[in-house]
Amino acid sequence: MKNKIKILIMAIALAILMPGRATAQGMPVYDNTNFISLAKSLIESAKQTSQLLQTVEFLKQQKENLEKVNNVVKQLKAVREIAANNERLFDIVRDDLKEILNSPYIKPEEVTRISDSFNAIIESSLEDLDFIEQILSSDYLKMTDAERAAILKEKELQSKEMVSEIRLKTKRYRDIISFREMQDKINNRETDY
Repeated sequence: MKNKIKILIMAIALAILMPGRATAQGMPVYDNTNFISLAKSLIESAKQTSQLLQTVEFLKQQKENLEKVNNVVKQLKAVREIAANNERLFDIVRDDLKEILNSPYIKPEEVTRISDSFNAIIESSLEDLDFIEQILSSDYLKMTDAERAAILKEKELQSKEMVSEIRLKTKRYRDIISFREMQDKINNRETDY
């Protein structure tokens, strides 16, 4: 029992000597102002994230619009170049073919062959123009602008090839005329020395 009394005295002494401000550990105390600040921060972050997502979506739409405009510009350039090539083609045929066919050094049986070769190129050019009109005036086979631009670019290259082919044929026929003219001068020259 002496031990029990000693323990009781020590407990009372500790209680007397302990400062009055000491508290026992119990329920935690929360600061409501920090919780409210945290909630406000989370709400603000959510708003900013939402605005960022809207901006990303807007930028994606603008990128698509720029690609569409770019494809339309490519189409316009291709159509302009095709029209210029066809104009060159018709000018060459109108001017040069007339000159070639009117030459006295072209044989009558060659006139039809020459005319047919030039006409074939012109007909091909006109068919291409009709095809281009169909592509541009309707939703030809539900094509995208990029696919339409690719076809127009291909037709542009074909029109350039036609112009080159016409120029080559014109040069060839002029060379033939020039050769025959020179041959005629040599054969019909005066030999009196």
